[in-house]
Amino acid sequence: MARSKQILYIGDAIAIVLLTVIGFASHDELNGAFLPRMLAIFVPLTLAWFLLAPWFGLFEQEITSSPKQLWRPAFVMVFAAPFAAVLRSLLLNTAILPVFAVVLAATSAFSMLLWRGLYLFLNRKS
Repeated sequence: MARSKQILYIGDAIAIVLLTVIGFASHDELNGAFLPRMLAIFVPLTLAWFLLAPWFGLFEQEITSSPKQLWRPAFVMVFAAPFAAVLRSLLLNTAILPVFAVVLAATSAFSMLLWRGLYLFLNRKS
């Protein structure tokens, strides 16, 4: 596996971790007691992302090195997040909250856009 792919895999996972932590912190739910609930969204979102991202070439050099392709990670996350909301509801045996899926999609897309934009900027500099 190429080094750039490893960086993307690790960076994507870190972006999802940060998104999860910031999301819980914004609801004043950032302590050890909420760790199982954090995992209940982190794991499905990570799984959904890594299932969908390769289909859209999000680990391929020609896409990750082009500023014109920066829309792709956000676009894919718009689909991965609702899929993750469905997986979460199955995992927790709860109803799917549409507003949660929409907010998760928007914030996840923004988060991935920021990370992949940073990756693109740093990769072009080196």
